[in-house]
Amino acid sequence: MERAPLLELQGVRKRFGKHEVLQGINLEVYPGEILALLGPSGCGKTTLLRVIAGLEGPDAGRVLLEGREITHLPPERRGIGFVFQDYALFPHLTALGNVAFGLKGEDRWERAKRALERVGMTLFQDRKPGELSGGQQQRVALARALAPGPRLVLLDEPFSSLDAGLRAATREEVRKVLKEAGTTALLVTHDQEEALSFADRLGVMRGGRLLQVGTPEEVYLRPKTPFVAQFLGRTNLLPGEGKGRWAETCLGPVPLAEPAFGPLLLSLRPEALKLQPPGEGPQGEVVAREFKGHDLTYRIRLLSAPERELLVQESPAAPYRTGDRVGLKVVGEGVALEGPTPRAPVGTD
Repeated sequence: MERAPLLELQGVRKRFGKHEVLQGINLEVYPGEILALLGPSGCGKTTLLRVIAGLEGPDAGRVLLEGREITHLPPERRGIGFVFQDYALFPHLTALGNVAFGLKGEDRWERAKRALERVGMTLFQDRKPGELSGGQQQRVALARALAPGPRLVLLDEPFSSLDAGLRAATREEVRKVLKEAGTTALLVTHDQEEALSFADRLGVMRGGRLLQVGTPEEVYLRPKTPFVAQFLGRTNLLPGEGKGRWAETCLGPVPLAEPAFGPLLLSLRPEALKLQPPGEGPQGEVVAREFKGHDLTYRIRLLSAPERELLVQESPAAPYRTGDRVGLKVVGEGVALEGPTPRAPVGTD
């Protein structure tokens, strides 16, 4: 028996002047899951979050929460928590005061204390935002969103103001808190690593449209369009001729994740290629190398098609240097993408 979605968007549209920033968004978010909306700046993801929260009204479409339409309800009647990008904490209130603000009932202070305890901020409850680090402020903002007991929490780029070292640890803590509370969450971000590591499912947006939704593994390994393939990590885009379970390309035969026939454009991730000694497989020349500690990415110019360069991901111990001749070997699968196949060579990242 299929689960009923907690949140459902049906054909949501939003226009500012002549610009339609949301173009018929359909989306389902299920109880207890964390879903991330990923896309470049200006793609409409924050506007969509504001429509769900009731801070913006849609021009068309419906918003349903637990099967009940909330499209035109004011924000305070929706029962949805919101963590803003800048946290929006009151500077004159303590952490406890910020969490208790807006709560009703004689037990509101106890509920605020429990929310701070849940995010590990009990020891800092008497400090004001200016006395807290960015990560601590972020946790207070999360506690404030969770204190009323919402079924859904919206997070708008909540980790963007944190430095790189703190960002990963805070993401892990926040995910743990949400999962332990059983709270459904919808996150918007432009950070690919954040979406892949934080979310149970993710959706990729572009130009007001939702292009693809799936688990991080599904969207990364089976992108549907060139934009999704490139936005969710580096890839090689290769034209080819589908022959069923494989495609003929400038690298020779490439196995396909799904059968395809005729002219196509395929995505081949850098980790799906490996380097070999010269003389083995298609030949290339190393034109650049990018050492990142945990791996090493090479840019290889294909000798049979000098206008084409390919990305290859190797272990950090790979011995090849700029100018070396190398062979190429396909060790993974390509994915046939939707859309027209370009006649000219396609860039790789």
